Amino acid sequence: MLGTRIAILETARDLSVVIDRELSLAAHVTAVCRSGYNQLRQLRPVVRSLSVNATKMIVQAFISCRLDYYNSLLFDISDVLVRSLQSVQNAAARLVTGACRCDHITPVVQQLHWLPVYQRVVFKIVGLIYQWLVETAPAYCRLLSDTGRRPLRSNSNDMRKLLVPQTHNKLCDSSFSAAGPRLWNDLPPGLWRPGLTFDSFRQSLKSHLFGNRKRLVTPLNLRHYTNKLIYLSVYLTCKAATINCCKFLSHTLP
Repeated sequence: MLGTRIAILETARDLSVVIDRELSLAAHVTAVCRSGYNQLRQLRPVVRSLSVNATKMIVQAFISCRLDYYNSLLFDISDVLVRSLQSVQNAAARLVTGACRCDHITPVVQQLHWLPVYQRVVFKIVGLIYQWLVETAPAYCRLLSDTGRRPLRSNSNDMRKLLVPQTHNKLCDSSFSAAGPRLWNDLPPGLWRPGLTFDSFRQSLKSHLFGNRKRLVTPLNLRHYTNKLIYLSVYLTCKAATINCCKFLSHTLP
């Protein structure tokens, strides 16, 4: 045992999710995009003899399921990775509708009633939170303690606000226990009503996300952009001071 050499891997696969050592999920996104494009190339000759509805069902079975598989892990990933996944969905939408590459893709995706990739991530997480609130969620989603639930008003039937746990790093900010309550609290008050079925809630949530297509800026991203602005201001201040110092020395030295 003492002489055994342990090989350190760059990536590891667990339940078909590729995890890299930095936990950025870049390797997983690359694998999903590669398999998605490969599947689209195989479907392209087939869909020519199918109707639009049949093509849509096949694409949803082979492409959308790949994008939705464990997509709750993709919350708060970088914009570059989101655009890579979105390009796969855009290619699938063009395959279904026959749209050209020069056509604007947003109306095409809306025509198919497909949520964009990042909105699908939010849709999955908020749906799990709803199931947890009505106590129908899987056991692994009950990591949120019941003490984290409190009514918004005195009436216990009103929509509940969830307590967001305090976090100190990006990994914790992206976890389900922190991201889920944060996304739930950002929903409009009238979206959830007592006695609303899960299917009706999903329809209301999908309509809400269709109207809010922009990626939400989380507090983590806001801190990231704020730090960049601070670094930029410090850099510009130091550069201006250096220029003034050079000008002063050029005037004073013979």
